[in-house]
Amino acid sequence: MALDEALLEILVCPIDKGGLLYFADEALLYNPRLRRSYRIENDIPVMLAPRAAPVADEEHARLIERARIGDAVGTSADRQADRQCAAGNTGPEFEGTTTPASMPPTHSPATAGPDKVTLSALPRTGK
Repeated sequence: MALDEALLEILVCPIDKGGLLYFADEALLYNPRLRRSYRIENDIPVMLAPRAAPVADEEHARLIERARIGDAVGTSADRQADRQCAAGNTGPEFEGTTTPASMPPTHSPATAGPDKVTLSALPRTGK
């Protein structure tokens, strides 16, 4: 079952708040900027940052190609950016709505896990 159009209008990535690509046949929402995917389980999108699955380069390229040929629907943020770009409005607020396949994945502090490092000052010596 496909997601309702009204739901697609409000769905954004919980990490960067940008639009997503929706692949109905794979029950998948995909953020190409962060290369993170969100599963749809029992017709409910699982939009929890810790449950976002990292996507490898080969899978990213496959999903982007599918989106280019029209196999994906963008959520509202991507549609808004497309309308703005079509109207000639470009700038930092609209950049990054589509991602070239060569763009490396990014790391978000919101998804940092046990490898998170806390820096502190070294103890002073007697000098």
